Amino acid sequence: MNPYILVADDDADDRFLLQNAFQEEKIPNPVIYFRDGVELVDHLHKQQNDESLTPGLIILDLNMPRKDGRQALKEIKSNPEWRFIPVLVFTTSEAEKDIEESYQLGANSYIVKPSDYTKLTDLIRSIRDFWLGSVTLPRRSMINQSL
Repeated sequence: MNPYILVADDDADDRFLLQNAFQEEKIPNPVIYFRDGVELVDHLHKQQNDESLTPGLIILDLNMPRKDGRQALKEIKSNPEWRFIPVLVFTTSEAEKDIEESYQLGANSYIVKPSDYTKLTDLIRSIRDFWLGSVTLPRRSMINQSL
């Protein structure tokens, strides 16, 4: 089974474009969308005891209401059971302080949202090929044994 992908972005248009790009690039992984970091982290807590429901990738916007991407990223990377999940920050911000802070908090990559749909589908293809095609993640049970 393909590990699922979590996407947290408060912008409905961005979620819609991502959904279309995932379909166009034939991403076989199930994708679950959230409007903010609160919904994302709540979902992770609810699924915490079922390793088969551990996501293979999280795509995280920085600027969201309630719990922004920075807060969610910090919480994810400070949890021993979640810290190995790749988190791709996906935002409109090109500010150096946001880039540096994201990596300091444990982001696996920082991506500025593309300005047009063709660039978005190219990006999703790259994510598919690298993060979903080439990368091998440890099983959560192996991580728990080492803690």
